[in-house]
Order: sequence, then structure tokens, then C-alpha cells
Amino acid sequence: MLSFLRDNIRWLGAGFAMLFASSFGQTFFISLSGGEIRRELDLSDGQFGLVYMAVTLASAFSLVWLGKILDVKAVRSIVALAVLALASGAIGLAYSSSIVVLAVSLFLLRLFGQGMMVHIAYTTIGRWFSAERGRAVSISALGVNAGQALLPLLAVAGMAAFGWRNLWVIVAAFIILILFPVLLALLKVERVTAPVPVLPTAQVSRNWMRGEVLRDPYFYLLMLGMLPPAFISNTIFFHQVHLSQSKGWPLETFASAFLIYAVVAVSNSLLSGYLVDRFSALRLLPFYLLPFGVGCLLLGAVDAPWVVFVFMVLYGISDGFSLTLFGSLWPEVYGVKYLGAIRAVIVATMVFASALGPGLGGMLIDSGVAFTSQIMVMGVYCVLICAVLLSLTRHIRMR
Repeated sequence: MLSFLRDNIRWLGAGFAMLFASSFGQTFFISLSGGEIRRELDLSDGQFGLVYMAVTLASAFSLVWLGKILDVKAVRSIVALAVLALASGAIGLAYSSSIVVLAVSLFLLRLFGQGMMVHIAYTTIGRWFSAERGRAVSISALGVNAGQALLPLLAVAGMAAFGWRNLWVIVAAFIILILFPVLLALLKVERVTAPVPVLPTAQVSRNWMRGEVLRDPYFYLLMLGMLPPAFISNTIFFHQVHLSQSKGWPLETFASAFLIYAVVAVSNSLLSGYLVDRFSALRLLPFYLLPFGVGCLLLGAVDAPWVVFVFMVLYGISDGFSLTLFGSLWPEVYGVKYLGAIRAVIVATMVFASALGPGLGGMLIDSGVAFTSQIMVMGVYCVLICAVLLSLTRHIRMR
């Protein structure tokens, strides 16, 4: 492991930094300002959820087109564009005084944060590494875990000290003054992948074109198994203020629980990297959602504040595996030659799911459907889909 880190620190560091930067466009971070945004712009839970859903859907459709440029353009130039656009979204949100400015700012944050930063990181890592892809993805994915561990508490403290608008000014300054030069320096040299023997446990695949993937029925079933973390976690974290208020918890409860989540997610991300290289992503896929499903059932059923921490532990187990599987599964099944175009659709669908959850959840809340009931239904789905994935992955390995 140490020699692997030493030999590849530049590229692993770039993946880490990109995925950390994606945090500023992720729901768990943006939603911390949600209560203040709704209050200042006089929006209900459902109205804000619909705005958020609309801009996220627009970013998903844009990503299908924009994501293909990774197959033809240099990574460094694409990252530069994404970083500058992400900073522009942060500045726009800081000064938003109307729904139009709010929508444009959120669109930039979602497209270039959750969308492009994640897309670029996982696509380049998937191409740069082959035999040790699982390990490389799991180490790079620690950038997501670092963001989730550090940023919520820092954001809550920053809003208390400076206000939510000044927090986003600080975010923009951090992106431009620190992340931008660091990423450009790390990506100055691209990694050249050396030929390696294929592991007997790995799924041997040809290089599928995007059109072929979209005609493959197994692709859509795989997506049903890969989308729950994006859909469910975004729904819960986007409405965490509503959930906390309905159960009488302080807002800081979720923010403080992110630290224990991050510790669990990091350890499971590293473990999953080893297991993917040892057994393949397809063999692990049917089992990773079980802890998340149990966690959702508990979060919906229990009113005591301690359930947040139990939920975060169980979510951390599943999400640690999810981050590695998301980077390793698709090149394993469909190859790497057209990975940019293929992953653009995958990430766009993930962004779509992350948009649908907050919007649908907000509308159901406004219609009188208890959010705790929604969470329990999502937990049942996670448990049931595992049986489907078990049968599905057996068929894919045999074709």
C-alpha cells in the first residue's frame, strides 16, 4: 500500500481533491443553508424542493452532453473550467436575492460540483488504473468522506459567525485560491497505464459504446442498485432541517453525526477497494445496500436523537462501499475506451435521482405525508433490491 501511494500520489491526490471539491455542489452541504434561503426568499419546503429539483434536472441533462468532452479533451483544461464555474455558483448563491439568481447559482453548483467533478474524478481514475483500480478509487473517494466529515460542522460554525451569505463567499475564495492551483499542479502530468494481466476474479469486458450500453437491459437494472445512495441520502439530508424540527432535535445533531459517518465510510471505502480488487465489483454489489436499508428503517421509526448516529454508522458502511463500486463497476462491465460518454449518462442519472428525491419529498411533505414514513419506504426498497441484484450479477458474469 505504501509503495502504491508513493508511486501514484500525484494522481490519487488529484482524484481526492476533485471529489472533495464536489462537496460544495452536494446536497449535504447546500442544504445546510436551506432554512435561511427559504426564509429570505419566502419559500415553503415544497417550493424550494421544486426549484432544487428543476435546476438539478437541468444539470443532469447538460451533463449528458458536457461529459463527453472527457473522451476528446485534456483533463487539466476540463478541470480548470469546472473549478471556475463552481466558484461562480458559490458567489452567485452568496448574493442571490431572487429565485432566478438562486436557480442559476444552484445550477452551476450542481452541474460542476456533484456532476462534473464526480464525473471527471471517477472517469480519469477508472482509465489511469486497471489491476489496482479498486484501491485507487477507494483512496480517491476519501475526498468525499473528508468533505462530509469536515464541511458540515465548519459550515454550521461559519454561518453562526459570519452568516450564510458570507459562508458562500468564503467557499468561493477557497475554491479559487487553494483548490484551483492545487489541481492544476497535480494534473500537469497524466498517468500512463501500463499493461497488466487480468485478474481471474474480474469481469472481462469488451469496450462497449454508449449506444450499446443504453440498449443493454442489464444496465438499467444495475442503475436501480446504484442509485439509492444518491436518491435517499440527498432526500434525507436536503430535508434534515424538517426532520430535526419534527422530532425535536437541534440542527447540529446531523452536522455532528457526519464525523462518525466519515470514520466508518473511510474504513469501509478502503476495505471495499481491497475486496473489489480481490473479488470484483459485481460480486460485492448485491450486499452493499443492506446496512443502509436497516439504517433508514431505524431513522424513520425511532424518535430518540441517538438514532441519527446509528443511521450514520450504517449509512457509512454502505456509502463507503458505494463510492468504490461507483468507480469500479462500470469499467469492469463495459470497458474504458468510451468510459467518458458512458459515465456521463450514469452521473447524469445519478444527479437526476438526487434531484428527484428532494423535490418529491418536499411535495409529499406539503401534501401531509410524514417524512418519517417516506424514509421507511426507502429503507424497504434497499432491502428488497438486494435480492434482485444477487440474481442480476450472476447473469452478467455468465454472459
